[in-house]
Amino acid sequence: MRDNVLHSKSRDFAIRIINCYKYLNSEKQEYIMSKQLLRCGTSIGANTIESKNAQSRPDFLSKLNIALKEADETSYWLDLLHVCNYINDESFNSLDKDCREIIGLLTTIIKRLKQSTF
Repeated sequence: MRDNVLHSKSRDFAIRIINCYKYLNSEKQEYIMSKQLLRCGTSIGANTIESKNAQSRPDFLSKLNIALKEADETSYWLDLLHVCNYINDESFNSLDKDCREIIGLLTTIIKRLKQSTF
């Protein structure tokens, strides 16, 4: 059932990232970093959904590893946007908390998969 939690959290996070992207474009006229944030922030959920239909256990693990890389990249862009004052402290802290929670879930699932026998 853990993957269902991961799917719902990554979907909810993607929606927040889309809304952040819209805000950054319309209110802050920031187009470059916000596009990067949109791509990686929504890719997390896309890769976790793809993992549901993996052709094999290694393929499943690969999709989750890609989602983890995208989550790490999302964290990077959020930090830059915050440091450059495009995102205020409250928004950053909330988005960063959610991103780190997803990273934690992915890390736990990946570690358990690697420890179990194929």
